[in-house]
Amino acid sequence: MENFKYLGDILNENDNNQIDLQERIKNVNKIYFMLQKLFKNKNISKKLKLRLKNTIIEKTLTCASESATLTKRDGKQLNIFERKVYRRILGQVYDNEKEKWRILTNKEIYASVKKPAIIETIMLNRLHWFGHVLRIEFPKG
Repeated sequence: MENFKYLGDILNENDNNQIDLQERIKNVNKIYFMLQKLFKNKNISKKLKLRLKNTIIEKTLTCASESATLTKRDGKQLNIFERKVYRRILGQVYDNEKEKWRILTNKEIYASVKKPAIIETIMLNRLHWFGHVLRIEFPKG
């Protein structure tokens, strides 16, 4: 048996989580496209759209990520996906100097949402989880 799914994670003999990450991004992409009409709707506030993103998309993407091994490439893929969602939610901005519409830069996105990048959130979750592990009392024996 090469790969199998256990509690939402894909496990394999080589302990390679690249397959799991690709599967997770694929599943979150499906959710993103289901929510696409809401994200495009001008009558729904950006605040509500960001709450949807944080509660549905981000939680699905970061579920059980505390113990996963992430490479720089994995982190880059996660950040790219997150910025794609933010750009859909925040839309374009009008540049008065160039007198045309443009997409937000990465720095403008994170300044606008006042939230760390998803990879930083995963790192903070790991530290939180590690704190729990440190407080475990093992039986003396």
